Amino acid sequence: MLYGHFIEHFHRQIYGGIYDPGNPLSDKDGLRLDVIEAMRRIKIPVLRWPGGCYVSAAHWKDGVGTKRTAHFDKAWRVEEPNTFGTDEYIKFCRKVGCEPYICTNAGTGTAEEMSDWVEYCNLKTWGQWAKQRIQNGNAAPYNVKYWSIGNENYLDGEIGAKSAAEWGRLVTESAKMMKRVDPSIELSAAALADLDWNINLLKNCGDKLSWISLHGYWDGIWQTNDYGNYGACMVYTNTIDAQVKKVRGTLAALGLDHIRIAFDEWNLRGWHHPNVDKGLGPDDYLAPRDLNDENRRYTMADAVFTACFLNMLNRNCDIIGMANYAPVVNTRGCIFTHPEGIVLRSTFHVFEMYSTALGETVLDTFGEEVPLFSTQDKQGGNAETPALDLVTTLNKSGEVVIGAVNKDPGKTHTLRIDWRGSSLDAAPVGYSIHTLSGKSTESYNDIGHDQAIPEKPVESAYKAGDLISLAPHSVNLIRFINQKY
Repeated sequence: MLYGHFIEHFHRQIYGGIYDPGNPLSDKDGLRLDVIEAMRRIKIPVLRWPGGCYVSAAHWKDGVGTKRTAHFDKAWRVEEPNTFGTDEYIKFCRKVGCEPYICTNAGTGTAEEMSDWVEYCNLKTWGQWAKQRIQNGNAAPYNVKYWSIGNENYLDGEIGAKSAAEWGRLVTESAKMMKRVDPSIELSAAALADLDWNINLLKNCGDKLSWISLHGYWDGIWQTNDYGNYGACMVYTNTIDAQVKKVRGTLAALGLDHIRIAFDEWNLRGWHHPNVDKGLGPDDYLAPRDLNDENRRYTMADAVFTACFLNMLNRNCDIIGMANYAPVVNTRGCIFTHPEGIVLRSTFHVFEMYSTALGETVLDTFGEEVPLFSTQDKQGGNAETPALDLVTTLNKSGEVVIGAVNKDPGKTHTLRIDWRGSSLDAAPVGYSIHTLSGKSTESYNDIGHDQAIPEKPVESAYKAGDLISLAPHSVNLIRFINQKY
């Protein structure tokens, strides 16, 4: 589930994104067929919803039944019609072919409200809420397995923010009630790489959790929209696993081996939503959100960072069991919608390459003499960054598949693989390489403008010791053929 995604009631992600009634591209349920097809292409395993900051002041009961109750969304300061609710979300997940992952309101919500939601989704016939689901036309339970208690309740800006002590107590009571409804569900809870927060959480209810939730956005341009350039974005990859290291240590120290990390919101770029606290009118805080959908902004920097993050997830798959790119559609998503169709941004192609071709088993990889390149971070400081980022995997056919990223913006680097000490009967006799690099670091995709798309895979003969060339600013999948592992 490392290739999961996320969708929130923010700007055009839901309305005008995945849900667009009346558009000829939508089906009878108002769901965009072109978006569904694109999401199937990248084999999305799990989709987190409905938030995000949105969920901390949203009440799920307003979004079910024939009479939907609109509310003023205090997170994003818009009116939410609630026409896309639980039933529509489940229907969308089933059409995509992915597992639902529901994030509950732990801001203004209560433990009872969260457990009522589990009742609505998972109980067969018992109780008010299962009967309400049946009355709403859904006789069979939805059997939602994955649930998150809260979003980013550690942040002062989150609606219903909590102290560490308050959080541990609320999660304990919420988990107790939710699992009384359905003991089979798997629960996550909002966390971060903070010792005090996590100890208060895990000492109280570590026995009730299957997951601990982490979020990460590296180029935080919430207020300014001042995008980091390619070089600055590569510097971010130097510390891409910092939170994972800290949380891994905390879980080990507390002896909570059954808990895994759900990195259930991540992206290179933070979402642009200036003046959400102080803007007097929509022109102050709503109109600027359109800047999130400038397709020219999603270049090879986004693609290369995304591949590095996916490599990190795979290298840490013993502790990270789920991840959710945020979001899947519009804003910073890998799919952009417009009335006549969609644009597949550079990041979409990274997900398609990895989710369809990278192997299922991660092998130990040791890199020697990895070259460095010099660049500047966003503050203008000089930084040295490893040019290559690698993960080695084994697919179901017994072939080795390597995810190889060359972060260097201007230089080709070569890869020599030493097969000695591996379990291969012999070195492979051939390989294919699938490359996404674009014409420059600034290549992007837009309506009628496709520059950041993968080349067709190229097959070559191979003998032990051969050098494999990796183009500048490139994402590569190298599959070795004619071998037995």
